[in-house]
Amino acid sequence: MSPTLTTRERSATERSPAGILLIGLFKLLKGVLLVAVGIGALKLLHKNMADVITQWTGILRVDPENRFIHPLLAKILPVTPKQLKELSVGTFFYAALLLTEGIGLLMRKHWAEYFTVISTAALIPLEIHELARRVTPAKIAVIVINVIIVLYLAARLRGYRRRPQGSRYR
Repeated sequence: MSPTLTTRERSATERSPAGILLIGLFKLLKGVLLVAVGIGALKLLHKNMADVITQWTGILRVDPENRFIHPLLAKILPVTPKQLKELSVGTFFYAALLLTEGIGLLMRKHWAEYFTVISTAALIPLEIHELARRVTPAKIAVIVINVIIVLYLAARLRGYRRRPQGSRYR
């Protein structure tokens, strides 16, 4: 730690890696889950969706006419192979973005903080648009978490300019 840092700056610098670690793990978890979704979409590519859904409703012992399940099935059944391909490509692309952010943050790379701020902030308008279409607690939580991540990392990045050279991690 540089002797020129104040006690307040020093404590903020010491606390910050935990926040970076948390954000990095969060991004990695989302990336891994999206890879699983993408693989699942590819596995469904050459199968009859109705047969697969019927099989899974039997395994999970779920009533297909349930008021929560029925609307979900109505959206899934008409999905075409082209739509599944597009879904998997988009999912893998977004997963790659999240995995890059997560790995960079866990490796404490300064570029990863900039990358995460830019990519996360760029997607907030899309999330707000989705929230405007239909409000759900999950959508609200995603927006709140992403705004907190952007504000936290932006404050860290702004703080780097105020510190003497060599006092930040790389």
